[in-house]
Amino acid sequence: MSTSCSHLDQIRETETDVDVCRQCQETGDDWVQLRMCLTCGHVACCEDSPHRHATAHFHDSDHPLIGSLEPGEAWRYCYLDATLVQEPMGASNR
Repeated sequence: MSTSCSHLDQIRETETDVDVCRQCQETGDDWVQLRMCLTCGHVACCEDSPHRHATAHFHDSDHPLIGSLEPGEAWRYCYLDATLVQEPMGASNR
């Protein structure tokens, strides 16, 4: 993974027990996978889902970093730098 992201200082220690995209759930739509905003903890559906709520959250909030909430996946992504990034030591997503 790359560490060439200038936004790592925006990662906050966040935890969640949310296991749905609430926006999709409200409209009765399905999602493919879930992502979590690493700045505020907002959980939303991924880019492969029809409504792309995680991407919409980035555009609405300017929070550039997301992480996967899928079992066995531990990657982080920065929308602004369009790169996978390493998480700083001691940070947590759950």
